[in-house]
Amino acid sequence: MFVVLLTARVATAATPSATQGPVETPPPTPVPPFGSPSPFVSVLHTPAPSAADPMVAAPSAVLADLDTGQLLWTKEPGQQLPIASVTKIMTALLILERTDPEEVVTVSDEAASGGPTTGISNLGLQAGERVRVEDLLYALILQSANDAALALAEHVAGSVEAFVELMNRRAMRLGLRETEFFSPNGLDDRGYSSARDLVRLTRAAYAEPAFQAVATTRFHEVPSPDGPPRVVQNRNVLLWLYPGAIGGKTGFTTAAGFCVVAAAEREGVRLVAVVLGSPSEAFSDAAEILNHGFAAFDRHTFVEPGETLGRLEIVGGRVPVAAGAGLDALVRASDVGLAERDERAAPRALFPPNEGERVGTLTVRAGDAVLGRVPLVVSSVPPPEPVEGSWLGRAASAVWDAVAGAFAALVD
Repeated sequence: MFVVLLTARVATAATPSATQGPVETPPPTPVPPFGSPSPFVSVLHTPAPSAADPMVAAPSAVLADLDTGQLLWTKEPGQQLPIASVTKIMTALLILERTDPEEVVTVSDEAASGGPTTGISNLGLQAGERVRVEDLLYALILQSANDAALALAEHVAGSVEAFVELMNRRAMRLGLRETEFFSPNGLDDRGYSSARDLVRLTRAAYAEPAFQAVATTRFHEVPSPDGPPRVVQNRNVLLWLYPGAIGGKTGFTTAAGFCVVAAAEREGVRLVAVVLGSPSEAFSDAAEILNHGFAAFDRHTFVEPGETLGRLEIVGGRVPVAAGAGLDALVRASDVGLAERDERAAPRALFPPNEGERVGTLTVRAGDAVLGRVPLVVSSVPPPEPVEGSWLGRAASAVWDAVAGAFAALVD
């Protein structure tokens, strides 16, 4: 239900495309009730799009294919760093997976006060106020409201501590080995992750259509218990300044520096840039990284689904195999001719396998980069190949012929 209700709002989300012409100037970001704690830039400072590797100031950054997770460019991708409000991507993912948008949250005293780590980016929730999950989710992602994060965490898990346990269990299931959470809002600065892990987390979030519906929205009104509605504005200035931007999440604390996860789409290619620990605004670094991705990489088909791939040696014999899936990957034009295929049999694959059974893996590489892997499946099951001149081989062949003849007689 979350997908249906929130996806319907995408049409009203003002998201620039690669063909819209000049970018817009984002308005100042009023963040009720205390104002904005972080700069809201109005101009990106980036070099011209280039196939040359980006030169970013942040200590850690990654460019990846949002659809496949393929890493295209990295700078210290495994470095563990505090991630501030980028934490809220995990919070949002759990909310989308575990709630209905129309559920009503009753705000506790602790959530209204901001809990032990208050911060200054809040929606201004009041104790006892009743707010829909959907509205709190918009406040969480657009405005990075810390009180909304606490209220949602308590609603889902009963307490903030129990919700943090859910966050870390979900991180384990996603394979985030360089990540640990200590709060649902990231203000604690004890939580950490890596640019590489955040690509995987972001892909999981974008697998929920409602996440993009929220993340691409510029403004949203949250009803107030008294007075006019509270207007929350998206802090991701790339929605105004970067053609093709499809959302993401920002973050800032003194310890974490400026962080951003930024996604963009052009001509069917979806990329994500992660920038952690930037000493100044991170949007320009993210834009430069995305520009590099769109300028340097093109999608190329390396394996067709069902493509015949010869014979594979498994324990007991050789079998004809085919690609169990296709493989498209983003690659530099200069690297297409460098692609190499490596076929490996599964250790437990035994002769004779069943037709269609997976018996190995085909890995495609271009230099040191792994472009992807596809399963190798049996296209047909041949009789065992006798070893020439071997008594054992001749005997095996004779037994096979006898069995095949007997089966044919039964069928007739």
